[in-house]
Amino acid sequence: MKTFLGRSILLILKVVGGIIAVAAVSFGILLLFITITEYRPQDKEPAEIIGEAALTKESVELAKPIDIVSWNIGYCGLGAGQDFFMDGGTMVRPSDKKEVEENLAGVIETLKRYPSDFYFIQEMDKSSKRSYYIDQTAALAEALGTALTYTYNFKASYVPYPIPPIGKVASGVGLFTRYPFTDAYRFALPVPFKWPVSTVNLKRCMLIIRFPLESGRELVTAVLHLEAYDEGEGKIAQTKAVVDFIRAEYEAGNYVIAGGDFNQIFPGSRSLYPLYDGLWAPGVMDGGLLPEGWHFAVDDRVPSCRLNNAPYRSALSDENIRKKWPYYVIDGFIVSPNISIMSVETLDESFRYADHNPVKLRVTLNP
Repeated sequence: MKTFLGRSILLILKVVGGIIAVAAVSFGILLLFITITEYRPQDKEPAEIIGEAALTKESVELAKPIDIVSWNIGYCGLGAGQDFFMDGGTMVRPSDKKEVEENLAGVIETLKRYPSDFYFIQEMDKSSKRSYYIDQTAALAEALGTALTYTYNFKASYVPYPIPPIGKVASGVGLFTRYPFTDAYRFALPVPFKWPVSTVNLKRCMLIIRFPLESGRELVTAVLHLEAYDEGEGKIAQTKAVVDFIRAEYEAGNYVIAGGDFNQIFPGSRSLYPLYDGLWAPGVMDGGLLPEGWHFAVDDRVPSCRLNNAPYRSALSDENIRKKWPYYVIDGFIVSPNISIMSVETLDESFRYADHNPVKLRVTLNP
């Protein structure tokens, strides 16, 4: 009996040991794969041009109103029917491809209702499992009839978490416009994560595009989407890099507009949209961050972002739920002192097709 029991225990130990060995080898292979295939962009590299729409021959003009819409479209996977596991929800991606297609159609329809000179768009997927591999960049460029300047800020062959895993991601930020430009490139921002987490995490950046002016100076635009799920140091370092860059451009005589999703509460809006204990919360922007004469262009009358801790569909039909939802103002612009802000408005689209509302800015470049 003892011999049989001993053999049984030995067999169990061998099986368990074999399982552990296979798991360790599999993990090692996965770690090697994501390390070898890690997206490693240069500090500065050319942006991609998507679409064949011809640019106008007219350049940006001084003293003429310029309209800009900025929108984080949430890879068309964070509409009213979805939540997100990193925000306290359970979903990794929408339950089926149709939901992504419906959100994308809604995004296109919304953008068409707000004709603008520039569209600053964040979280556009090009080839990602989470959005069923729909090329949103091509779909938007075709629908808007405008060429897209695009660069990645999240590119990974395989993201192995959670369960089920995120899988392949190819996503980025872009700018749609018909104005001719002289240069378009990716400007890398600091990465707060260390290996191995950094291998499958976002590589944040600014998309920089330079538009020539008759005066010989330039309008410099920066489309950005700063860190969301760091401990805070990433947002601080990235914001400092943004301010250093735009300040240098202004000191060189240029006009500068930086816009997008800052993932930080702008000065003055915290009392309107408080933080919630136990839930994801954005950073808090330093009120003294900008040099004298610079301005935040933000509208806090309507929240620009909702939390994805649960599907928002119930809030659309129930005012009591809607009023209690966690909201933030984290989307907007920074403009240089030589630009006049005529208006800025967070467009209330009720978060139907994305977890952010678009923000529309109207400015003029001062002669």
